[in-house]
Amino acid sequence: MNALKKLGLFGVLIRVLIYGVRFVLALMAVSLFFILLYRFMPVEQTTLMALRGLQGEEVRQEWVSLDDISPNLVRAVIASEDVKFCKHIGFDFGEMKAAWEDYQNGEPLRGASTISQQTAKNAFLWPGRGPVRKVVEAAYTLPMEVLYPKRRIMEIYLNVAEWGDGLFGAEAAAQERFGKSAKDLTQREAALLATVLPSPNKWRVDPPGPYVRRRSGTVRARMRSVSQNGLDTCVFKD
Repeated sequence: MNALKKLGLFGVLIRVLIYGVRFVLALMAVSLFFILLYRFMPVEQTTLMALRGLQGEEVRQEWVSLDDISPNLVRAVIASEDVKFCKHIGFDFGEMKAAWEDYQNGEPLRGASTISQQTAKNAFLWPGRGPVRKVVEAAYTLPMEVLYPKRRIMEIYLNVAEWGDGLFGAEAAAQERFGKSAKDLTQREAALLATVLPSPNKWRVDPPGPYVRRRSGTVRARMRSVSQNGLDTCVFKD
């Protein structure tokens, strides 16, 4: 390091690069540990669940196998959140580009996260935004896509997603909102649950407001397209 001091600014940049590489390698090691851990184990506690508990909410989650979740809900979240789920490797670069172009044209910056990215965020990371969180999210998303079948990613996603009022996971949401198991959700109920995912503590399904009703109707139409065009085959055939 003494040699780097003699190089002035260039030495500082080299030092920053060295520490940056070390940070990335350490981050990758930690992410790989947890990704391997949850390849088969249920994810029954997340940072967001802990936060909701600290905020005084009663957190309810019941982990269930994907076999015990209605295919209607799988198709609904693909239709609503990530229609290219079966085709991408964790990132939808086309959607990212479109979101950036819309922002440059004066529209509000919208999310372009895939179900895989949301799974990484919900299962492994802390809530919030910012460049550091996005870098860490990517460090989990890519190896998760390599090591997990899509079916497992969907299973984790549907078991840790927040549905408001301290409800986490499809089973808790289905029981509380509709009084039935997640495996018995109808197309309408599944579309309603998928519709409120972006803002589960603001939008309601019991009863749904005008926006949720309209949006859920669109989701139901897209669900038929998902099924007819085989956009869900990676979930049901893995």
